[in-house]
Amino acid sequence: MKKEVLAYIKQNRMIVEKDVILAGVSGGSDSMAMLHLLKELQQELGFALRVVHVHHGIRGKEADRDSSFVENICREWQIPCRVYHYDVPKLSREWKMGEEETGRIVRKEAFHREISACGKEQEDCRKKCNIVNKQESHMADKGQNDSGNSENVIKIALAHNQEDLAETMIHNLCRGTGLRGLCTMRPVDGEIIRPILCLSREKIADYLKEQHISHIQDSTNLSDEYTRNRIRHHILPILERQINTKAAAHMAETAARISQAEEYLTQQSSQILEEFQTDTGYYFTEKFFAQPQIIQIYALQQAMESLAGKRKDLTAVHYEKVLALHEMQTGKRISLPYNMEARRVYKGVRLSLRKEEQSSDMNDWRTVSGQNNIKKADIKSVETACKDDTAAMKWEVCIPGTVTSPLGTFSAEIFSYEGQKIEEKKYTKWLDYDRIIGNPCIRTRQTGDYMVINAQGNTKKLNRCMIDEKIPSEKRDEIPLIACGNEILWMVGSRMNERYKINPQTRKVLVLNYQGGHENE
Repeated sequence: MKKEVLAYIKQNRMIVEKDVILAGVSGGSDSMAMLHLLKELQQELGFALRVVHVHHGIRGKEADRDSSFVENICREWQIPCRVYHYDVPKLSREWKMGEEETGRIVRKEAFHREISACGKEQEDCRKKCNIVNKQESHMADKGQNDSGNSENVIKIALAHNQEDLAETMIHNLCRGTGLRGLCTMRPVDGEIIRPILCLSREKIADYLKEQHISHIQDSTNLSDEYTRNRIRHHILPILERQINTKAAAHMAETAARISQAEEYLTQQSSQILEEFQTDTGYYFTEKFFAQPQIIQIYALQQAMESLAGKRKDLTAVHYEKVLALHEMQTGKRISLPYNMEARRVYKGVRLSLRKEEQSSDMNDWRTVSGQNNIKKADIKSVETACKDDTAAMKWEVCIPGTVTSPLGTFSAEIFSYEGQKIEEKKYTKWLDYDRIIGNPCIRTRQTGDYMVINAQGNTKKLNRCMIDEKIPSEKRDEIPLIACGNEILWMVGSRMNERYKINPQTRKVLVLNYQGGHENE
């Protein structure tokens, strides 16, 4: 086992001498096997080893037990350890997202806090980690000074195995994904390394037994509440029992080949993209649209991520819409997330950030693209309403298009639904467009507002919904709403109306994106 992992580390150039490895250790079987193997390989590879444990504040005494277990093992094995505490249930409510996603965020933050701590005190960190560096010792004896790698490279070691990779592939494949989603769990991914990704759970269990290594069981892993657990407990075992006993191993091999293809396509499209970059964005000429479509998509992906500064909420739907624009008449344009737009121009398509109209006071109701929501003749009355009655203000959603209001910027688009992955984000919602009667508007709460709260069509007053969502009373008049009459379609940053959720009968989808929340800042 040790030789197999050592060969895997060297093959993927995971660890070099002087590296500082922050091992994520929960106390479970996988993380304990990884920690023991890293400890065994530490002297041979000459790296520093530290442990990061995250207490999620979810399982009460069981979570306390886990933290104590990890701290005691690290004390026994003489490995520096730091425990980070988070109240995940509370943060989950505040951030309006599931505990599973919240847990991923806090774990990432914990590692980055530890990286920051190590980075500020490199020399002190090296002493605490008790780095074994035979080369330094040898050169010190000779009075030589190594002018090479004077600082430690800090890496995060995660204890994912072959079955974890297979479960991720199945999950992403079922939700809808491209090549990137089928090879997200890589041996090396930036600062993240996965030293035991080459091992199966069975091998790990055998290793723990042979080496007499203690470990603990997280009770949440036994529940089918989480999607990943259902895949782990039911779907993958069926594949291994009834299709191929080495299904997980073969999927790991396939993921490695997909990763190579992904890297090649990214590299090729990146080279091509440079030719079409401008000072304000990108200008895709006919030469670009003569490229293979897969290269076009990868180039657009990189271009949009570069302009947006992030990847979240950018999907295949957006890339396809930009490509379709090439077949439209000059002058056509589409609005995209993160204040981007694409326009059909003479001999090509321009992709750039929108130049929003800047206005003072409360006049920021004009649309960025498409027609104005309020006729010029109504400007005076709207300005009066803005001053006299904030609750009476409303701005019609431009479909498709973008509207900027004092409540934030909203973009809307429509596409045909063919079973695509539903991009349910905190500030992006998919609604069944055919069920919407009238044109939605943006406003704050009014007397008589309500929402449909379940599939049976039962309703609840908006004020009651806000109380249920634990929105402070002083904040309720500030929450942006998408409304049709008194029916609230979406309470931005929180729940949406059950009547308009996507279902198998949905034909057209209205995608609403709010740019003004934490995800879009």
